[in-house]
Amino acid sequence: MIYIENIFVCLAIPLTLCILFIGGRTRRFMLFMIAGMIVCLLSAYVNSFFMGYYGASATVAVVEITPVCEEVMKLLPLLFYILIFEPKVRDLPEAAIALAVGFATFENVCYLTENGAEDLMFLLSRGLSAGALHILCGILIGFGLSHVFRRRWLAFTGTVGLLGACIVFHATYNLLISGDGAWRTAGYLFPSVLIALLFVGRLLLPKLKLKFS
Repeated sequence: MIYIENIFVCLAIPLTLCILFIGGRTRRFMLFMIAGMIVCLLSAYVNSFFMGYYGASATVAVVEITPVCEEVMKLLPLLFYILIFEPKVRDLPEAAIALAVGFATFENVCYLTENGAEDLMFLLSRGLSAGALHILCGILIGFGLSHVFRRRWLAFTGTVGLLGACIVFHATYNLLISGDGAWRTAGYLFPSVLIALLFVGRLLLPKLKLKFS
């Protein structure tokens, strides 16, 4: 049994202390990283609650419950940031990606604590798959929100659509890696491949203005 609350405290204290001595965008990035770890911690409780409430098996949970809970919870801090602090839309991708980095980092640390770190190749594939999946969703939701909130009439439907897309990506990944052979391999590869394609598209299509500043 692992105590994820203790792991969170261990990771969050150094990050919180460094915030006292940094400012600007670096501080904001660090705050959202911590927020991402908090969301990951809370998601574990929410997922467990719904698994017990519906009596779902582990396979059903990772395909039908986990994607919805995690993506909704990752969206909530961003909506709070937008509605309360009214940031510039160009700051949203950075905040969403920082949130995703914090979530993925905490999730990986908990996984390492429970399963050990002996198999380097497996851990590398996990970083390029599960870790990359959260970054992919962060990129999608961050740049997507920065686009839809430029057009207030599109804000609500656009946000719902982006959330749905992230849930579908997440559920597709979980479904693929639950399979065997080529399906599992495809699941491991597709988050990193999509990130690479988005990066290439950003370089080749500067007119889209997908920039942090």
